[in-house]
Amino acid sequence: MAKIAYDESKIQTLSPLEHIRLRPGMYIGRLGNGTHVDDGIYILLKEIIDNSIDEFIMHFGSKIIITRRDCVVSVRDYGRGIPLGKVIDCVSMINTGAKYNDDVFQFSVGLNGVGTKAVNALSSLFTVTSFRDGEYVSATFSKGVLKAQDKGKTEEPNGTFVSFTPDPELFGKYAYNDDFIVSRIQNYAYLNSGLTLEYNGRSYKSKNGLLDLLQDKVEDSNLYEIVYYRTSKVEFAFTHVPGDFGETYYSYVNGQHTSDGGTHQAAFKEGIVKGVNEYFKASWEAQDVRNGLIGAIAVKVKDPVFESQTKNKLSNTDIRNDVVNTVRDGIVDFLLKHTDDAERLRGKIENNAKLRKELAEVRKNAKEATRRVALNIPKLRDCKYHLGESKSHVDECENSMLFLTEGDSASGTITKTRDVKTQAVFSLRGKVKNVEGEKRTIIYKTEELFNIMKALGVEDGIEGLRYGKVVIATDADDDGYHIRILLMTYFLTFFEELVTSGRLYILETPLFRVRNKREIRYCYSEAERDEALKQIRDPEVTRFKGLGEIDPSEFGDFIGKDIKLIPVTVNGIKDLSKTMQFYMGDNTPERRDFIMQYLLPEEN
Repeated sequence: MAKIAYDESKIQTLSPLEHIRLRPGMYIGRLGNGTHVDDGIYILLKEIIDNSIDEFIMHFGSKIIITRRDCVVSVRDYGRGIPLGKVIDCVSMINTGAKYNDDVFQFSVGLNGVGTKAVNALSSLFTVTSFRDGEYVSATFSKGVLKAQDKGKTEEPNGTFVSFTPDPELFGKYAYNDDFIVSRIQNYAYLNSGLTLEYNGRSYKSKNGLLDLLQDKVEDSNLYEIVYYRTSKVEFAFTHVPGDFGETYYSYVNGQHTSDGGTHQAAFKEGIVKGVNEYFKASWEAQDVRNGLIGAIAVKVKDPVFESQTKNKLSNTDIRNDVVNTVRDGIVDFLLKHTDDAERLRGKIENNAKLRKELAEVRKNAKEATRRVALNIPKLRDCKYHLGESKSHVDECENSMLFLTEGDSASGTITKTRDVKTQAVFSLRGKVKNVEGEKRTIIYKTEELFNIMKALGVEDGIEGLRYGKVVIATDADDDGYHIRILLMTYFLTFFEELVTSGRLYILETPLFRVRNKREIRYCYSEAERDEALKQIRDPEVTRFKGLGEIDPSEFGDFIGKDIKLIPVTVNGIKDLSKTMQFYMGDNTPERRDFIMQYLLPEEN
C-alpha cells in the first residue's frame, strides 16, 4: 500500500456550518427517514419551536402557529421577534444569540447558540423573518449559505417566522409522521399552561399542565385520584394503574422532553418513595411503592447541563435535594387532604409487596437454573460489546443489538453475516407463550421466556439491559407476524420500559429480489417490485418466504450500515392496556367478529 504523506496540506479547517453538515449527528443525534420519533427532521422542528417556547416562558406571545405542507415546515410565534440588526447572525453564526443573557432568557432550553443554526445548515431552503414594531427583516438561505435578504415596513404583529425544508441530500427520502409531531405539540401544551399551539389548523392548549398530561395518558384506568403538585420551579403528577406494568415516567426540563431521564427523574422517584413512607409511617421498598406507577415531572433549571446537544438526559446534580424534598412534601400534603385515595394507594403497595414475595419464592426455586443460564444461555450467540460496558468503545456499545430470530435456519443466516463485535443472535424454538393476563412468575416457569430475560439482562430492571437495540427478526408470513406479536406482548407486559425507551425494533428485510445479469434490486413491497419490473429488462423475480432462504452473501447487506429497523412504539398506558386485552386476551368470540367485519376481503 502506498504511503500517504501526512503534512500541513492534510490539515483542514471547517467553518461551523460546514462542520454541522459534515457531522450532523453531533447536533441533532441522528438523521433517519421520519419513521422514528427521534429522527433528525423532528429534532429540526423542535429546535425552532423551542425558541418560540422560550419567548412564551418570558411572557411574550401566547400563540404559536405550526404548518406543514409535505416537507416544508413553518413556525410563526408572536414573541418579541429577533432584533432586526441581528437576524442573519442569529440563524447563521454559531454561539450568537440572547440565550446567554439571564435578563432576557432565564429558563431557556437552548443555551449553546447552535439549534437554529443547525436547522439552517441542514435545510435545502431556510427562511427567517422577524417582525418588530412595524418593521421586518427577512433572509433566505440554502444549506446555510445566505441567498437573499429583504427589509421594510409591515403591519404584522411582533414575532418571528421560520420556514425550512430538511435537505434530502442529507436525510435521503424522508416523510413526516403527523402522529409524532402532534404528540410533541401536545407535550408543549401540557408544559406551558395558557399557551395555544396550532398545527395545520388544529389547536392544542392545556389549562392544568401535567395533570392534563397524565389524565390523557391513563384516561380512566387510574386506581386513585392523580397526585398533582406545583411550585414555581417543580411540577409533578403521578398515579398507579392496574396490573404489573413496571414504572413509566415523562420528564421535562425547561419544556424539553428528557426521554432518557436524568437527575430530576431520579430525584422524583426517590421523593415518591420518601413521601409515601413518611405519610404511612412505613418502610416499604422502592419497587413496591413504584410498581404500576405512571408519573410526570417538569423542572425549571437556570443553567441546565445535558449529556448531549439533543438534550435527552439532564446531568445537574445540584437540583437533587430540592426536587426530592418538594416531591416528598407535595405527596404528604396531598395524602393528608385525600385520605380515601391514600387508602387505595396503600392497597396497591401492599399488593405489590405480596406479588414481589411470591416472585421471590419462584426465583429461589429457580436459583440453580439461573446459575446455569448465567454461564451459558442456550441458543445465544453473543457479541463482544454490550451497552454501557466500555468507556473506550461507547459507539460500539450503544449500537450493540440482539436479534431474536425464528428458528435455527434464520439464526444461521444472520450468524454467518453479523458483525460479531456488536450483533448477537438468540434463536427462538418457535412461538413463545402468550403472556397476556399472566403474572410475572410465568417467566420463571417458561424456559424460553426466562432465557430471553437473562440474555437481555433485564431481570432487575431496564438499567441492566445489555444491548442498545433489541431486534425482532422473523419471516414476513403469518407465523412470523404471530411470533412478532407474541414477543411484543411479552415485552409490553413485563418490560414495558424497554419499549417506551425506544429500544425495541422489528427488522425489515426484502420480500423480493428483481435482477438480470447486470443489475440486482431488492424490494420491500409489491409496489417496489412492480416499479423494478418496469425498469429492469428481462428480469428474474425471487420471492423470499423466510430469512433462511436469503443467501448469507446477500443477507449481510440487510443488517449492515443500511439496516432497516422499524421502531415499536406505544401511545400510552390507556391504549396499551386496552389494545393488549382485546388482541391477546381471552375474548376469542369478540376478536373473531372484529376480524370478520374489518379484515376479511369484501367478497368473503
